[in-house]
Amino acid sequence: MSHDVDEVPLSTTAERAAVVTAAGAAPSSEWVIVTRGLKREYDMGGEIVRALRGVDLAVRRNEYVAIMGPSGSGKSTLMNIIGCLDTPNAGEYWLNGQLVSTMKDDELARVRNKEIGFVFQTFNLLPRATALHNVELPLVYAGVSAAERKERAMEALTKVQLGERVHHRPNELSGGQRQRVAIARALVNRPSILLADEPTGNLDSQTSEEIMRVFENLAETGQTVIMVTHEPDIAAHARRVVVLRDGQIASDERRAQFTEKLGLSV
Repeated sequence: MSHDVDEVPLSTTAERAAVVTAAGAAPSSEWVIVTRGLKREYDMGGEIVRALRGVDLAVRRNEYVAIMGPSGSGKSTLMNIIGCLDTPNAGEYWLNGQLVSTMKDDELARVRNKEIGFVFQTFNLLPRATALHNVELPLVYAGVSAAERKERAMEALTKVQLGERVHHRPNELSGGQRQRVAIARALVNRPSILLADEPTGNLDSQTSEEIMRVFENLAETGQTVIMVTHEPDIAAHARRVVVLRDGQIASDERRAQFTEKLGLSV
């Protein structure tokens, strides 16, 4: 069941605090992401860099959350851990009921391929392949039959309003259309979360608004979306905005609170 996030308690509520502090216990099924005391340190030539300093975060299924912060805030490190591309030095990370923070690389890879769809600012499309074939690629690697691949790729392209451009190659598409192909490719495995890293970084402001509408539409149909950005006006499109500073959560607010504070209108 989908939630109206404006009515959903956020990080300061007793309900979320109970989820986060129940160390070692699996969260209930409504929570797709739960981190407890997440820490990540790096040894940079003998100097210890504390990228994350105890992050507690819980995201309900079907939420649309933006994670933002200045350079060095820890947002990229948090994204890498949420995306199962890295593991913490301490703390827990639960993804869709699985404790992934203790998994080995091969286990992480399986979870990553099944549970997470990635969208990057660079579209990473094959230039000679059609939109349809670009979207089908993850299913080719997963061993899905040709008929099912085509059906699921068409379904994903339709979700991003590109059903009539499936046979076009990237050089026949606009920047916004290419990013929509990349979003469709991320959706084709039907992931638990769509993880977007600066998804409008290579787009002009008008096209950025177009892509934000795509994410909003996906969220309205029940897709959990986590977007990492350094731009407040892009973050303001999410229903909830988490701001990191110095490796810790500095604020965690509903969209209305965030936009009012910054004087933004979305």
